[in-house]
Amino acid sequence: MSGLTPKLPLFHSNEDGTYTLIKEYKELVKQNFKNLVMTSPGERMMDPHFGVGIRNFLFENDGAGLYAGISSAIKEQVSKYMPFIGIIDIRFLSQEHDPDMYNNFLAMEIEYVIGPLSTVDKLLITAPHD
Repeated sequence: MSGLTPKLPLFHSNEDGTYTLIKEYKELVKQNFKNLVMTSPGERMMDPHFGVGIRNFLFENDGAGLYAGISSAIKEQVSKYMPFIGIIDIRFLSQEHDPDMYNNFLAMEIEYVIGPLSTVDKLLITAPHD
């Protein structure tokens, strides 16, 4: 069966024993966007500037400065590496915003539009936070 690329993390498909494949462009864009957010600058060979490096923000103090830094890094990287995506909104959730969340936990929801597909989607990133 044909597809666009392997779905990450890699799993064997029950259909024919090959890896599970992404078959829709919307899902492919979401996987690539998540890769951009999660990759740390310097981690990708031949392109040391690629990636937001969300893990680099884990031990920063919680607050508006942290959120502004993350938002700025995401918008800068999207502009450079995925210019067909338009960021609509970046929302942060932490115990400061939601008392029911675990202490030292940060969640981020990025709403974006995929220009060529005229489709809106959301990416949820969760990470422990100190």
